[in-house]
Amino acid sequence: MMVSWSFLTNHALVLTVLNEQADSTGLQIAQAVGITERAARKIIAELQAAGYLEAERIGRRNRYRIQAHRPLGRLLGGTGERDISVGDFLQVLQGKASQVPTG
Repeated sequence: MMVSWSFLTNHALVLTVLNEQADSTGLQIAQAVGITERAARKIIAELQAAGYLEAERIGRRNRYRIQAHRPLGRLLGGTGERDISVGDFLQVLQGKASQVPTG
C-alpha cells in the first residue's frame, strides 16, 4: 500500500497557487491543490488572519497579495520560526533562486 504525503502543507500550496495567479477563485485554488473549495476558503481566511495574505476586492473577485517578508513559521509543518521568508520560499519553488537556502 502506498502512503500519500507531502513535504508542504496545504497552506503553503495555497500560497504557491496565489503567487502564480493572485486573482484565482476558491474553486481554482481548490482544484490546483487537490482539496475542497470549502477547505481552500478556510485556508485563505487563516492565511489572512495570520498576516500572510491581504485581499483587495475587485468587482466580484478578490486579488490576493502575499506578504513576502513574513517568516515561513509553520507553513512547512514545523513549529518554530525559520530564517527564510515566504518570498524566498516561493522563489525557490519557482526555480528563481540561484541557491537553495540552508539553515
